[in-house]
Amino acid sequence: MEHSNGDIIDLHGEWQLASADGEHGASFTLPGDVHSALVTSGIIPDPYFGRNEEVVQWVAERDWTVERSFVVPDASGSWYLDIDYLDTVAVVFVNDVPVLSADNCFRRYRPDISAALQPGENRIRIVFHSSITAGAERQARQPFYVPYQKGNSPIPNGNMLRKPQCHFGWDWNIAIAPLGLYGTVSVKKLDPARIEHVETEQLHHADGRVDLKVTATIHSVEPAVVPVHFALDGERVRLDVGINAGETKVVYVFEVDKPRLWWPAGNGEQALYTLTVDLPTETVTRQIGLRTVELITDPDAAGSRFALKVNGREIFCRGANWIPADALYSRSSVAKTDDLLQSAVDANMNMIRIWGGGFYEADWFYDLCDLKGLMVWQDFMFACNLYPCSDDFLANVAHEVDYQVRRLASHPSIMLWCGDNELVGALTWFEESVKNRDRYLVAYDRLNRVIEQGVRKAFPQAIWWPSSPASGYLDYGDAWHADGSGDMHYWSVWHENKSFDNYRSVRPRFCSEFGFQSYTSLPVIETFADKADMNIASPVIELHQKNAGGNERIAGTMFRYFRFPKDFANFVYLSQIQQGLAIKTAVDFWRSLKPHCMGTLYWQLNDTWPVASWSSLDYGGSWKAMHYMARRFFQPVAVAAIPSDDAASLTLSMVNDTLDPVTIDMNLFTLTLDGKRSPLKSVQGDCGPDRAEVLLTLDTTEIPVDGMLAWSFTASNGMRGEGHFLNGTYKSLDLQSPELTTGVTALADGSFEIAVSAKGLALFVMIESATPGRYSDNAFDLSGGETRRIVFTPSSTMESGVLPDFRIYDLHSCQAAD
Repeated sequence: MEHSNGDIIDLHGEWQLASADGEHGASFTLPGDVHSALVTSGIIPDPYFGRNEEVVQWVAERDWTVERSFVVPDASGSWYLDIDYLDTVAVVFVNDVPVLSADNCFRRYRPDISAALQPGENRIRIVFHSSITAGAERQARQPFYVPYQKGNSPIPNGNMLRKPQCHFGWDWNIAIAPLGLYGTVSVKKLDPARIEHVETEQLHHADGRVDLKVTATIHSVEPAVVPVHFALDGERVRLDVGINAGETKVVYVFEVDKPRLWWPAGNGEQALYTLTVDLPTETVTRQIGLRTVELITDPDAAGSRFALKVNGREIFCRGANWIPADALYSRSSVAKTDDLLQSAVDANMNMIRIWGGGFYEADWFYDLCDLKGLMVWQDFMFACNLYPCSDDFLANVAHEVDYQVRRLASHPSIMLWCGDNELVGALTWFEESVKNRDRYLVAYDRLNRVIEQGVRKAFPQAIWWPSSPASGYLDYGDAWHADGSGDMHYWSVWHENKSFDNYRSVRPRFCSEFGFQSYTSLPVIETFADKADMNIASPVIELHQKNAGGNERIAGTMFRYFRFPKDFANFVYLSQIQQGLAIKTAVDFWRSLKPHCMGTLYWQLNDTWPVASWSSLDYGGSWKAMHYMARRFFQPVAVAAIPSDDAASLTLSMVNDTLDPVTIDMNLFTLTLDGKRSPLKSVQGDCGPDRAEVLLTLDTTEIPVDGMLAWSFTASNGMRGEGHFLNGTYKSLDLQSPELTTGVTALADGSFEIAVSAKGLALFVMIESATPGRYSDNAFDLSGGETRRIVFTPSSTMESGVLPDFRIYDLHSCQAAD
């Protein structure tokens, strides 16, 4: 039954779902998606398991209806439907009267339904049209063909629709074109007005004070006088406002003395103020962080800078790209997303980029980023395709941009608004746009200009960046290979099969995408594949690899650097180690260039379903090897080993992203293949605040031919680290068995201590369990005679007396025949 206070009827909960042809029916819980409802009712199998993706394709080809009844005791007055995240081409009927024709998942709709309502019981029905049919119809109506990326989108014409582009597939996503309703659905009485938007602007940040200008947009159907309350940090004021029919803007300015500033994670406090604006019938609450942000793009000898400055301080951005938390909305939750974002912070990240092929996330998502100090690079939802420039499409986009910017602009975490993902590059990907670049470039510019003008109108203070990657404003050059200015997507190592060393051939100002794939962890593979499928070339494993040639690239890279693993489990393990090494190579070098480079956001943080991908977090949130490595290579104070181009010398580079100078004490050792560790030298270095400096340059002849260099360091601020450097490839090493042993102890708090001991050299020791949880460290090295104690914290409480089943990997065991 609906939740109601008389004037608000919440329609979340149970609806009835049916295919338009009447063949299938099921219960449907809103908010939710159609596929999940069909799985729950047994009509389709789990799309993520085995090759079920292939057998559920028919769902997206059909039209679907959902309906339910609700009661309005008194239908007099003005009533409207409040609905958002409606996915996507849908018509809403109240008592068989069409009240809304929607075609944009990213807009909020509030149609007047007064004429359709009746006292007592009412019926609401939503008809979802097949996105496949709708896309084809719209493509046919274009004045010229608008191509889309078929490699990413096996389901055609997704670029015609304003819905998440990755729903049509992607090189990491299942292609099932989900549909449903993922947000609000309620019936509300307009008595006499509602709050349409609450927007804020921070004025005059100076002399220990700031003015916060709050603008409330009030909507009414007729003139009225309403009391409007504004409250911030204990101050509450009432304004009695005369409003007109339509929209009225009401402004109040709070003077904040000695503001507590909001800072990115690791740079200071995430101070937040609660702002409320209320009418007698409605309250809107916003979380406000007081801060300034600038994008520095000053010209310099290399081109021009690309650096974010928060509260007057340049911040090096360490992070990853965010994609939707799940391919199916019903399988996501606030708790799961919170866990993913917390994992980013726990790995020393301070920024995520919300990539342009998914969603503008829900308000609570940005609230979490505000609380955690995660800066957000916000793309608009256009990715890797070309798009229509017809008047109706652009008008739809203008509504979307206006709504989303006004909804989100008050979040202190959002640093930058970016027009799209890779649309400039896409001009070179299609035969049509290569042959007629002028036509498609003009079409792109029309779209990009609508987005930019929408941002500037809705939020004049916004930092606008036209596209990612982009070398600059109105620059339509190749930002995949040009590293002098703007942000760069560097994909030559993965997509062009170059060596890891190739990351050191470019000097980006800000690298907003670069990545290397691995397989998802074995416990995750076991959730979708049977034992007989545990082979890299099996049809099930191949279906869970969406990048053409991806499996061959992972294997080919292994041949380059490692001896081939002995079995499937070790193939999966080694793929994760080499993924981490690839990204570490890039981050170590680019951080050492600071302040020339001021950001590294790798592709990608999370997975939407269980799949081979570039993510550092498994589907479900467990950490892959790379995430443990990222926590080390993103540490605010770190030391990296950077070989010279000719491999004759090795520079140990200090980087300090903190406000204070640090002193680093480092001990260097040589490691032989039997695990013997011999002191080489000790060195101390000072690194100024917000800088990268050279600690030491070594001649590589000081590293034994049949061994490697290892080190450990302690910084004066308490940060510690360790690492090793190999002058060559791991496959050249005749590793000996480290004779690893483990002992597990249950601790009183429900966690487990694992003592790992090695008699010989153990590289990339990785502990794994089918029990989900977090390790205090992983993917670490042990020298001969060393013991390390690792704490494993399960994600959920385990039965008393039951120990998780731990499995341990290392490089020698991975490559050695039993």
